[in-house]
Amino acid sequence: MSTTHPPPFQTALLAGALAGTTVDLSLFPLDTLKTRLQSSTGFFASGGFRGIYRGVGSAVVGSAPGAAFFFCTYEATKTALLRRRGDGKESTPAEHMLAASLGEIAACAVRVPTEVVKQRAQAGQHGGSSWSSLRAILELRPKVGTLGVWRELYRGWGITVMREVPFTVLQFPLWEGLKAWGRERRVRTGRGLFGESTAYDVVRTDGGLAEVSAAESALYGSVSGAVAAGVTTPLDVLKTRVMLSAQRESMVAIVKGILKEHGIRPFFAGIGPRVMWISAGGAIFLGSYQWAVNTMEKRR
Repeated sequence: MSTTHPPPFQTALLAGALAGTTVDLSLFPLDTLKTRLQSSTGFFASGGFRGIYRGVGSAVVGSAPGAAFFFCTYEATKTALLRRRGDGKESTPAEHMLAASLGEIAACAVRVPTEVVKQRAQAGQHGGSSWSSLRAILELRPKVGTLGVWRELYRGWGITVMREVPFTVLQFPLWEGLKAWGRERRVRTGRGLFGESTAYDVVRTDGGLAEVSAAESALYGSVSGAVAAGVTTPLDVLKTRVMLSAQRESMVAIVKGILKEHGIRPFFAGIGPRVMWISAGGAIFLGSYQWAVNTMEKRR
């Protein structure tokens, strides 16, 4: 049976870095609006429609390494599992889930500190810039010590992992499944989903299957991202509340407080911008990743 093979480490590293930077910069305003909608102080109190690029500096710093960490771990895990199995078949959905979960945990080592700084800047805290938000955290050192500063930078680590792992467990098997369908369709019809020939914007793998084009990957990424975003919105709300709270609070305390004061509705605050943002982000992120992989693999 013909199969595809994960790209090598260097390809995943560079393609992931490019994809992460591209998506975070292009969709930053929507991310800001979503954060302000989820803030406990309210949308307009957090800045409303003003200063929608607050915190962009931290996004620039964290995008490339975070996405690179993810894809290097994701593709390396897929490769290891394929070699261990050794039957020449495509990766299974369970293997995609495991690879994506490990990739997200690796990416959160970079993503969480930059998210804390970015979201505080987006919400107008500490002067409304990435540098002022970071400086406010670093200035806690005389009071809480170095360990306390690290804990503050990684505030929300648990809920971020709890949000990202279910998200990727939904998104990546769906994306990979749609790509597998697209590759099989190319074999049957000799053309891509958008009518392009199999020689256009694709690489041929060792097993003989033509990889999907960047445009196809973008469409599949948009669909899978929208589905995963809608389902995991309550976890995203909790992550935002944990990171923006004035004092450290447990996730359980925040959940009880929201339910007691407002009921279930706040758990779906910002679902519209989140689905729009991640649907568009999935298209840009996974489309640009596929474009970079295809380009580098053709040259290689």
